[in-house]
Amino acid sequence: MSSTDSLSHYSEERLSKVDRVVVWFSAGSTSAIAAKLSIDKHRMKYPVVVCYCDTGSEHEDNIRFVKDCESWFNHPITMLKSEKYEDIWDVFEKTRYLVGPQGARCTTELKKKLRQKFQRPDNDIQVFGFDGSEEKRANDFRKNNIEVILETPLLDQGLSKQDCLGLLDKAGIEIPAMYKLGYRNNNCLGCPKGYAGYWNKIRKDFPEIFERMSLVEQELDISIIRQKIKGQKERKRIFLKDLEPNAGRYSSEPNIECGVLCNVIWNEMYDDDTEDCDD
Repeated sequence: MSSTDSLSHYSEERLSKVDRVVVWFSAGSTSAIAAKLSIDKHRMKYPVVVCYCDTGSEHEDNIRFVKDCESWFNHPITMLKSEKYEDIWDVFEKTRYLVGPQGARCTTELKKKLRQKFQRPDNDIQVFGFDGSEEKRANDFRKNNIEVILETPLLDQGLSKQDCLGLLDKAGIEIPAMYKLGYRNNNCLGCPKGYAGYWNKIRKDFPEIFERMSLVEQELDISIIRQKIKGQKERKRIFLKDLEPNAGRYSSEPNIECGVLCNVIWNEMYDDDTEDCDD
């Protein structure tokens, strides 16, 4: 697949207005490789801005990874942070909202609104880390965000998430701590979009986060896990305090992606019929 395929969706007239490339970097493996490819491709023609939305709630090792990537890119990473909320816990407390059919409020406040404020749709090529298996998601994002000129270097090059991890290894970049712990995405510690298996893994790896989210649930009287009951069509909401330690199987649960792609993936997750299984 040609590296120019994703931009071929747009007319020459529209592309002629471009004067900046914005890469949305999430401190994950795919966005890191997307950033590197984009900087190398565009830096001689356009100013390239690599943006990282700091939620204040990710693993402390992310800062190390960001700095390592800056050195590898030989290019600065611009840190964006909400002026209204300190972290996800601040969002939960002030909005009294955790998660629902429209997704998670923390993503909206700590990432989506920052992107919308920073972007210049008529003049930016915006780069996202869709990998080689995510063509449908990229097309859905393009249809639902017609104002965005979307470039997907990983999809264009046919690079998988595993390829990206391998490229980071070749570059001598140590992968983020969350990957080493077995998480498939480098999200905030304690994502409210998680399933039973994910939360039982959090219970083991970060018991203080599990307990904190459990207390937030009880305070707001909102449960974040929907568990399928055998013989019943509807999923039942279950509080973390009542979650059986062996419930769920993280390896078989849908990916929990967070960031500017969150709504595309959340729609798939929310309608997913994957049954929570006991190990």
